[in-house]
This record gives sequence, C-alpha cells and structure tokens, in this order.
Amino acid sequence: MATPLLICDDSMMARKQVARSLPADWEVDITFATNGAEGLQAIREGKGEMVFLDLTMPELDGYQVLEAIKAEGLNAMVIVISGDIQPNAQARVTQLGAMDFIQKPVNPEKLAETLRKFGLI
Repeated sequence: MATPLLICDDSMMARKQVARSLPADWEVDITFATNGAEGLQAIREGKGEMVFLDLTMPELDGYQVLEAIKAEGLNAMVIVISGDIQPNAQARVTQLGAMDFIQKPVNPEKLAETLRKFGLI
C-alpha cells in the first residue's frame, strides 16, 4: 500500500526537485502543497502520513505547521527540508517534533539515507 506523502514548499522548483529525489522503489501517493495552510489541511485529510516540509512559506510557515501538528495530535512524520541550516533552526524543528532536517537542494542519497534511518524504506 502506498504511503500518503505530502511535499509542502512554496517553490514549484523545490517541490519537483524533492519528488525527483525520492527513491524509485518507494511506493508513495504524492500530494503537493504550496503553503503551510494548504499543507496543514492536507495532513488533516490524511494525505500527509509522511511530510517533507519547507520552513519559509506564506500563510503558515513550517514552524507554525509543526506547532499545529503537535497541538492537534495529527499523525504525520515530518522531515524538514530547508535552506535555513542554522543550528537554532534545526534544534527548534526537532523540538517541535520533526524527525530530521535535510538541507536544500535535496541530495537523493542523503534523502534515502534519512528514510532508511527511520525504517521508512
């Protein structure tokens, strides 16, 4: 059964790049969101069991999405994918419940390694 995967990023180029970086044999049903509000709604609808989340987005940023997931007790495994690689950003997303943090642009090998680390592939 395919895993519901949400790629939430305001950049179309970044969304496509993440989708192209996914392991070829990973069965996923991909939903795209262009901002945090769309992403949060998709998670509420069950389309984001696994979420790749950008931090800097309009409407709701990645931090606000993580806060809402935590506050609402939503079932979502989140890996943040962001260009903001400052240690305090990484620490904050981990504190808010993100599983891991990957730097943009996504390296397919790093993504696969991260997914393996959590037993997702």
